[in-house]
Amino acid sequence: MKKTALFLATGVFTGFSPVAPGTAGSLLAACILYFVPEFSSLSFLVITVLIIIVGIWASAEAERHFNKTDASQIVIDEIAGMFISVAFVPYSPQNIIIAFFLFRLFDIIKPPPARQAEDAGTVLLKPGTPLHRFSGGVGIMLDDVVAGIYANIALHLLLALR
Repeated sequence: MKKTALFLATGVFTGFSPVAPGTAGSLLAACILYFVPEFSSLSFLVITVLIIIVGIWASAEAERHFNKTDASQIVIDEIAGMFISVAFVPYSPQNIIIAFFLFRLFDIIKPPPARQAEDAGTVLLKPGTPLHRFSGGVGIMLDDVVAGIYANIALHLLLALR
């Protein structure tokens, strides 16, 4: 089970790239999105949610294996973020390329709340309760989910301006 978690968490080992492992994982996702046939919106949403759920488990296992918080080899979060970047966007190679660059931009600059999510982000669970910290797999996945949402919004805005 541990080998499966590492295989998935490292994006079929693209996370071991000596240069820019996050970009390598994002590029893997872009290739998958390019070469896999177009899905219905519902199917795509289900696949994306499954990637996030599996990513939470796999990245938590990998984090324990590497004995390091959000180790650079863990790139399943980038894969999930890329899938989110193109959700509900018309399929085209051009849109996948634009989404790739937008996602990398937002993943690198991490506008709020992505920065807070990366730092084991905080969230108010309900009024009157203290802030709780996300850690482990959720913390690893969360900043890239937020970056993917930002990239998706930016891509939709760009497409609307055409």
